Amino acid sequence: MYRKEKSIQIKSSASALYSNLSVLPIPEKSLTYFTVVHGNVLNMVSASGDGLNFSHRQLQSKDGSITASSSLIMQASWCVLPSRVLLVLTSQKGIQMYESDGSIMVYWHALDIPETPSAQAVFARGIAAARGNFICVGTSSGSLLVFDVPSKGTNITLSEVLEEHREPITDIASEVSRNKEYIADLVSTDDSGLLCVWKAGEDFKLLNKIPAYGCTCSSVTLWAGIVVAGYSSGQIRLYDALSGVMYAEVNAHARWIYALDIASDSGKLLSGAEDSLVRIWKLSRSTETNTAEIEHLHTECVTDIQICGAKFCDGEGSAFAVTGYDLSEIIRYTQI
Repeated sequence: MYRKEKSIQIKSSASALYSNLSVLPIPEKSLTYFTVVHGNVLNMVSASGDGLNFSHRQLQSKDGSITASSSLIMQASWCVLPSRVLLVLTSQKGIQMYESDGSIMVYWHALDIPETPSAQAVFARGIAAARGNFICVGTSSGSLLVFDVPSKGTNITLSEVLEEHREPITDIASEVSRNKEYIADLVSTDDSGLLCVWKAGEDFKLLNKIPAYGCTCSSVTLWAGIVVAGYSSGQIRLYDALSGVMYAEVNAHARWIYALDIASDSGKLLSGAEDSLVRIWKLSRSTETNTAEIEHLHTECVTDIQICGAKFCDGEGSAFAVTGYDLSEIIRYTQI
């Protein structure tokens, strides 16, 4: 169903972080951007549509305007807003927002570092663009920081802090289907496995809490009102976003799931885990019976590689890319 394409070499290997791959397709320029985190460095690659030409850039984590080599990057992701696209980096020191090509840093938000060292590390992790002009970022304290982003310029403001989680945030996702009828448009999760479902807007509203069940939820997505959660147990669970009813549970992987992604136009689901497997699934939903189903479509084995990032490269899910711990390349697959 998919064939392996020529890999993209990167200047430093991927760190063992959840969702350690971000992809931004730019169809009008026939380009695709990729980012992979290594320590305090972000590897950026722009690839031409024919896969023959590549351009490399590296960004370092910063403390304001001063490079702080000790500040590890926890995650990087592009946030596509109605009027602009920003590249967001989270680290042990704070949150950086760049123009989409990484050329200009437009905003810096410092995390509150306690004066007396504590047993718990301080960091930001979990990034998503919310409906409207908002970017949400999670923190190790369990807070969700909501930033209001203007259509241009650097006047980005922290508009709200959401305090429903008690454990470090692991992931945040926004509704990616094109259907506007779904009330729930944001979901967040944490180390305990608790899921919080939100309605975004000038005032974010908590719609539902889906209880933890004893496993860390490392990655989450939201499509057509379905929350798809990947766990440290290797299981994938499907929930109704509003009611919290569990539609399905799949023993998808033998080890910890590190990445989930949804192809917004087709409902294909991509999962990658420590067991060296990348699997593709098909989600479907019936509004008449209020049910949802998951069907397995394809499996790729990336031999002897602990997968830490997996992303579709387009809205149909006709191509995807994978990163692995200590691997200095991005592996790409295209539908046959």
